[in-house]
Amino acid sequence: MLKIGEFIYPWGSGHYSRMMRFTESLKELIQDELEIHFSSKDHVYDKLIKKFPEHTDKIHQILMPTPIDGKFGPSVSKSLLNILFSVEGNKPLVKQIASYLLEERKLYDQQQFDLVINDGDMGSNILAKNRDIPSLFVTNQFRPKLYNSRSYLYPSLIFIAKQIQKATKILVADSPPPYTMCEYNLNFIKEAEEKVVYVGHFTNTKKNTIKEKTIFEKLIAENDFGYWMRTGNKSTNDGTGEKYEDVFREDAMKNEKRIISHAKNDPKIDSVLGKDGKRYSISDAFDKKIDWIQIDVGFLSENEKDSVLDYCKYAVVNGSHTVMGEIMGGKSKPIIGMPIYDEHTNNIKWADEKNIGVLASNTKQVISGISEIKDNYQMFIDNLKDFSAHFEPNGAQNSAKIASEILEEKR
Repeated sequence: MLKIGEFIYPWGSGHYSRMMRFTESLKELIQDELEIHFSSKDHVYDKLIKKFPEHTDKIHQILMPTPIDGKFGPSVSKSLLNILFSVEGNKPLVKQIASYLLEERKLYDQQQFDLVINDGDMGSNILAKNRDIPSLFVTNQFRPKLYNSRSYLYPSLIFIAKQIQKATKILVADSPPPYTMCEYNLNFIKEAEEKVVYVGHFTNTKKNTIKEKTIFEKLIAENDFGYWMRTGNKSTNDGTGEKYEDVFREDAMKNEKRIISHAKNDPKIDSVLGKDGKRYSISDAFDKKIDWIQIDVGFLSENEKDSVLDYCKYAVVNGSHTVMGEIMGGKSKPIIGMPIYDEHTNNIKWADEKNIGVLASNTKQVISGISEIKDNYQMFIDNLKDFSAHFEPNGAQNSAKIASEILEEKR
């Protein structure tokens, strides 16, 4: 039996979704029985328990150090303070790191993995190298370009890059150059380049087989609207939502139809705002044929999200790498990006320079971006056709193939 360890960094949701798609592809590719162990914490650990209720003994809660939430994404000042001091219930980072590495070391010694896949977890990278265990590090960052005069963070970026470099292979979850959306977040040094493989985006490649449309899908059909996505952990999600609300209060948005997905599994969020200023349930709005201006949805099914992306004119996002890949590459739709932190800015800036998206740092720039996309829509669509033609969506399958080849060598 082949034994595999997957270590999933719990900041945001992209790491989790990538590894679930990788795991599905690996099981399809390898006919031998696999024993897969997952490690993470917080919401990712909870999702793993829910997804694999019959294998909870193979799901391990490892307290990987993560940044401290601020109002808009991670708080740099609090996270720096937390290096040596307790902040908001988080023990000093030096103690957290020692404790988490100790737990991972125990797990390594207990399980004797044949292969480990680390999506964002550098500590596991170090342990795998020290034990001569093949390791794959999945990422869309290496040494990101920094903004807002944050040059004081470069020493930590260099340290992180050195730990990533300890992997057997570095799998970039993006298309090969020159179509690499996360280009400004990479900046590989020569010593790392020989380990790099551009495997592609970890997109959902399953086709929508459900033909019957939901009431929500029927309500939004044949409408010209923008899709406004709130993603990420709580601070990123809430920060994005606040920025969106500032935009919606502007006069220019009074007749601009929009759908807001909140990425929260809470049915109470679902509602429709009519042009008459009244709120309706989705079913009432459909039955009464309400002329709507805004629809809020807590959680979209995969099929509903697919329909929204098919129908929408453009999408507004915070710059999440996974989300941008799905929209621009998978659906060929332009994006307006309102970044929360530097990683987002880098992704959106790249899209802006290629004229497949618009970087918007404030409310006025978002409204200007909507006009720019509408006024030059065919140009954006033509550029997106080229980008989509070179878009590599099979990151999960390509990564699984690399993993299976490594395991075959160990037999």
